[in-house]
Amino acid sequence: MTTVPIDGKQRDLGGGFVVRRMLPHLKARHVGPFVFFDQMGPAAFGEDTGMDVRPHPHIGLATVTWLFAGAIRHRDSLGSAVDIHPGDVNWMTAGKGIVHSERTPPDERHHGQNLHGIQVWVALPRSHERIDPEFHHHGADTLPKVRRDGASLVVIAGDAFGVTSPVRVYAPMFFVEARLEAGATLTMPAQHAEWGAYVVEGAAHFGDLELGALDMGVAYDGEPPVLTAREPSLVMLFGGAPLDGERHLWWNFVASSPEMIEAAKVEWSEGRFPIVPGDEYERIPLPTY
Repeated sequence: MTTVPIDGKQRDLGGGFVVRRMLPHLKARHVGPFVFFDQMGPAAFGEDTGMDVRPHPHIGLATVTWLFAGAIRHRDSLGSAVDIHPGDVNWMTAGKGIVHSERTPPDERHHGQNLHGIQVWVALPRSHERIDPEFHHHGADTLPKVRRDGASLVVIAGDAFGVTSPVRVYAPMFFVEARLEAGATLTMPAQHAEWGAYVVEGAAHFGDLELGALDMGVAYDGEPPVLTAREPSLVMLFGGAPLDGERHLWWNFVASSPEMIEAAKVEWSEGRFPIVPGDEYERIPLPTY
């Protein structure tokens, strides 16, 4: 088994709202189908302030936000308009193209809120990267939960620890929230070939790695690694089958060929992506880099 430590890069988006990017990384461009992994916050927004991510496009991936605190209003070009809260899943499959926005809902904006969560992008297999876009919301009560000695697990997507999430996925994968008591031990699911662990809070052993808070470890080739909490910990577990080829990432686009990326750039710059109903008056322009 090969294990790799991952150190993230922190970026302040303003107003004390910090994002820590863990993937992609020079040591691990992807883990299973996961090509992007961010921690948002924790951040405290005051009254009449909040997060405002204007409409922007995606192709070739599925996005999911998992919240520990706060709320985000998702709107997209399919007409979806759903608030996500801790324990819920908003799974958006971009396929050949979708546009969405993410904003603090009005009540939370008025009263102020704490916001903390994880955002990931899952690359679609080549056979599905041009499918029609979809959006599905899954409430917290629909997700399978597993209790083991000293461990409380929520299987957000995919299959792991003997259960399968109702979230529709297109390749073998798993995405799990694990809350562990000190000394609790988990063996990563053997049906998958690549594994990752990100410590949100606490400290843990992951294979031969020692991880503290905000550290990530990645493992592949061989027996599944064992995760052991050194203290009470909150850890995100993820991974799956190796990707069916490399992916190109540029801005919000993921694709198996650079030509798809270039075509998406032109479509966005020429206004040929669909609009977001209810949020049609703003958008993020195409970057110039």
